Amino acid sequence: MLRKSALIAVAAAVAEAYILPGTPLTTSCKNVAHSAISTSQQRPRVPSLRRSVSLRMATSVSKEEMTEQLKGAKKMIEDLIDKTNANPIMVRLAWHDSGTFDASINADWPKAGGAIGSIRFEPEIKHGANAGLAGAVKMLEPVKKQFPAVSYADLFQMASACAIELAGGPKIDMKYGRVDAAGPQDCSPEGNLPDAEAGPNGKYGGTSGTKPTEDTTPNGHLRKVFYRMGLNDEEIVALSGAHTLGRAFKDRSGLGAEKTKFTDGSQVARADGKAGIGRTGGSSWTEKWLKFDNSYFTTIPNKSADPELLKLSTDKTLFDDEGFRPFAEKFRDSQDEFFKSYANAHKKLSELGSKFEPADGIKI
Repeated sequence: MLRKSALIAVAAAVAEAYILPGTPLTTSCKNVAHSAISTSQQRPRVPSLRRSVSLRMATSVSKEEMTEQLKGAKKMIEDLIDKTNANPIMVRLAWHDSGTFDASINADWPKAGGAIGSIRFEPEIKHGANAGLAGAVKMLEPVKKQFPAVSYADLFQMASACAIELAGGPKIDMKYGRVDAAGPQDCSPEGNLPDAEAGPNGKYGGTSGTKPTEDTTPNGHLRKVFYRMGLNDEEIVALSGAHTLGRAFKDRSGLGAEKTKFTDGSQVARADGKAGIGRTGGSSWTEKWLKFDNSYFTTIPNKSADPELLKLSTDKTLFDDEGFRPFAEKFRDSQDEFFKSYANAHKKLSELGSKFEPADGIKI
């Protein structure tokens, strides 16, 4: 997904680190585990490995019935996010599931990883970058129980798209019908997700994933991570813009303040102007960190921006690197251009490594 560090984002990437009580702050935990809203102080239960079965689309369920279940799940997820302000953690959950994808692996599905729902199993759910995401899986269990034909892989990606749209972001052209990973044997190795800051050795990333991501520069590291997935510079920058959502907590990720004027509960953070932020505290990248807009790109290069807002090395490199800069400046100057690129990149990320039944997927 402990380096001083959610994304892409991914890309995205992507905004507040939620680390379970008692989790040691090891080097591998300081990955970009940015987007999480804390909704519980209790340690969530990880799905029992004894119940790890291949939850594929039931052959007895017609496409029409599947479509209805998907619609029902989407409505239930929208209500859940609205009540809990869980937008960031749902984005992070989906991205860390799909972000394991390695386009260079030419083997039978699901060996290349990706959006296959494997994050719900140990050992993947216990990877440092995924700290706290067992809580997000637990939040979606009632939806799975109500709509059992919908795969976990679909639920995770659906929740992420809903989270973006409910926060005021673009509508993502999603398709569903993903087949779930069968069990722990389908989990990707730790080390495929990006770091936001260098470790004690002065390097970002490491060599433990499917391909080495180690680099002495943040821009080099980001490219090694996202190029491995088959993403390009524009998509890296667009997905990074999802850091407009969420916060980082110092006691969980090694980053962020105890609280700031933007996270102490005194200000409205939601796009719709409603009160509520979940747990108070931490540091955000933007002032309204439950609103999806292009403020990430207007804040990062702004030297007069409030010093309480977070700016990490992997954020600042978007405006320093010659390949990233044109896209970062375009998104700074035009929210419409950002939304267009982001929607395309999000869709691509959500389908990495996925196997669909039916093969062309299901639109709702």
